[in-house]
Amino acid sequence: MGQERNTQFETRTAGHFFRKLFQNLFYLHLFLITTLIIFLTIRGLLSAAHTHHFHPSKWYLPLLASTACAGIVAFAWQWLTLRNPAKAIRAAFWLAPLLTCGVGVLLVSIGSALSLAAAVVALVSALIQSLYSCWVNPRFDHAVRVLSVSMDSPPAKITILVILSILTCTLYSCSLVSGIGGATATATITTTGASLDALFILVILLSLAWTMQVIKNTLQVTIARINYMRFACGIDYDTRVAFHDTIKHSIGSVCVGSALVPVLSLIRGSARATSLMSGDTDEFMFSCADCYSGVASRLVTYGNRWGFVHVGVYNKGFVQASMDTWEMFRRVGLEPVIDSDLTSSFCFLCGVAGGAISTLVGGSWTLAVHKGYATEVSIYAFLIGYFMCRVAMAWPQACVSAYHVVYAENPQNLRFDSTIPVRIQELQRYRA
Repeated sequence: MGQERNTQFETRTAGHFFRKLFQNLFYLHLFLITTLIIFLTIRGLLSAAHTHHFHPSKWYLPLLASTACAGIVAFAWQWLTLRNPAKAIRAAFWLAPLLTCGVGVLLVSIGSALSLAAAVVALVSALIQSLYSCWVNPRFDHAVRVLSVSMDSPPAKITILVILSILTCTLYSCSLVSGIGGATATATITTTGASLDALFILVILLSLAWTMQVIKNTLQVTIARINYMRFACGIDYDTRVAFHDTIKHSIGSVCVGSALVPVLSLIRGSARATSLMSGDTDEFMFSCADCYSGVASRLVTYGNRWGFVHVGVYNKGFVQASMDTWEMFRRVGLEPVIDSDLTSSFCFLCGVAGGAISTLVGGSWTLAVHKGYATEVSIYAFLIGYFMCRVAMAWPQACVSAYHVVYAENPQNLRFDSTIPVRIQELQRYRA
């Protein structure tokens, strides 16, 4: 008994250490990236003033326009999902492949070696998205039902919080664009420091990814806590209090989760794709795919988006919260429902569609005014648009996560309708 208590104490201590470590790393990274952006912007402006190799108006204006477009598209996805989940889901699953195909055509039109390589990726991705949309079409009705029930009667202050988050992301992206532009200006003028400037751009893009993930998951923890209290206790929790508590107590866990979840989700997604492609025709391939799938299934217990619910409600460390929620899903037989849930795919495709629209705006403009900048502007625009829309879609993802977690904790909760039990029965009949 004493040994068990010591183990739990050591686990909590290690978890607290990593939370503080990642929190401090995130704030330090923000300070360093801000310093780097100021330096690169000033250096780029000074360099551009003495040479005609870099044209700021032809580089900055299309990318800033695509950033503004990304903010507008993010607002549009949020509004459509709240007003009509059925149309939002169908729009995401059918528009994303079409828009990605459009990006591929644009990149082919640019004609550079890098753009042609990116075009192949875009066209193959569009084909995969189309096949996936057809494959999951029978699940749309359940996905619409879950979204409608979990997002029913949201507090008005959540809308304000999400809007402010999108505006913050837009301003942050614009600042990163200025830093990337400064590095591009110097790399265009001199070839000696081009590799160093390329490294600076890579660092800025990594900062974009992690910061956007942290903003998205901060929203997810806040909104999941509010929805958890509504489903579990029937309480309308104050949005400002929930957000303040997240920033004050849970930001370390959010930073840990923001680094882990994308990696583990990628591993799990690739494991599923490998299993589908291998089938059971080749014994060696099947055994390798089965082993990889087992490893991915094990890893997801240590880091999954449903863990953010317990991070917000109980202030747990992210890994412990993920393990606890996944164990609950297994205990009540909810794991098949979670595996077949389309909310994550819906949010991902919203991001892809937003990124594609931003690319079409920025890339087409740049192709018209300066073809040499078109490829890089297209890539940057896609990343900014993707992450901006993912931040906007943190709201539905948090609502659905809280809905599933509360049900797993108490399946007899009278506040739930028959949505999940009916889905469990459907999956059991399908497997039988």
